[in-house]
Amino acid sequence: FVSSQVEILDWETKKQLCFLDKVEPNATIREIRLMFHKLYPRWYPARQSIKLDPKGKSLRDEEILQHLPVGTTATLYFKDLGPQIGWTTVFLIEYTGPLFIYFVFYFRMNFVYGLDERFTSSPHPVVNLACICHSFHYIKRLIETVFVHRFSRGTMPLRNIVKNCFYYWGFAAWLAYYINHPLYTPPSYGKKQINFAVIMFLLCEAGNFSIHVALSDLRRNGSKSCKIPYPTKNPFTWLFFFVSCPNYTYEVGTWISFTIMTQCVPVGLFTLLCFIQMTVWAKDKHCTYLREFKDYPSHRMPIIPFLL
Repeated sequence: FVSSQVEILDWETKKQLCFLDKVEPNATIREIRLMFHKLYPRWYPARQSIKLDPKGKSLRDEEILQHLPVGTTATLYFKDLGPQIGWTTVFLIEYTGPLFIYFVFYFRMNFVYGLDERFTSSPHPVVNLACICHSFHYIKRLIETVFVHRFSRGTMPLRNIVKNCFYYWGFAAWLAYYINHPLYTPPSYGKKQINFAVIMFLLCEAGNFSIHVALSDLRRNGSKSCKIPYPTKNPFTWLFFFVSCPNYTYEVGTWISFTIMTQCVPVGLFTLLCFIQMTVWAKDKHCTYLREFKDYPSHRMPIIPFLL
């Protein structure tokens, strides 16, 4: 093989940062990142965005130099993504917070409501049930983070963790404050409404878990490349027949059921925001599938069957 040369420029100033000589044509972008890291130790690979065009998309680690539209001398552009944090760590931080914050309100600490001992417990069984369901949801997420999820990207910008924690932790406190408040009133239709919501909640949680397992199985061999997910023998995965991101569909269903269970306005607002955000994510993922796979099932919608 004829060796290649790689010139790496700053994406803004176009100033040359380094010139790599005698690079193997079959070298991957990951290998080029490592070469660059040796010259600039402060820019570790996860912090690097390597592009063909200053305003283009970042090249993936597995892309091979000789398969890119470049000559024997390749010009690449570097962008500093800033300090990074691993996705596993991100999820553990994001999900542990709501779990413990909710308990502060559930146990009605004196500094929260400023009440005496007569109001330290709720007379409504649904309050206890809501705590169990809320805790189950986040414990499940923590277990999935450790044992199920396989991330296509290993890190995210460190600055985003503050924003994400503010969202998850803040809403957990807001929901818990009203659900566990001494003046909280139970659902209008009593046990029928609560039982319906619990069944719906458990089904959606099972569905969400099943989809995460199915997506994880696509990367069982360690591959980070995008693949088309298909339904399996598990009935909960059959939603793949109709939508690209059934994990988001089930997630929204979980919070809708929690809204019905608690009949609490803040929970409903949180559910609405979840739906909006997950619709954005689902549409992005759906577009990625359509762009990368010409044979992608045309009847699938991003998040809601036949509609959205």
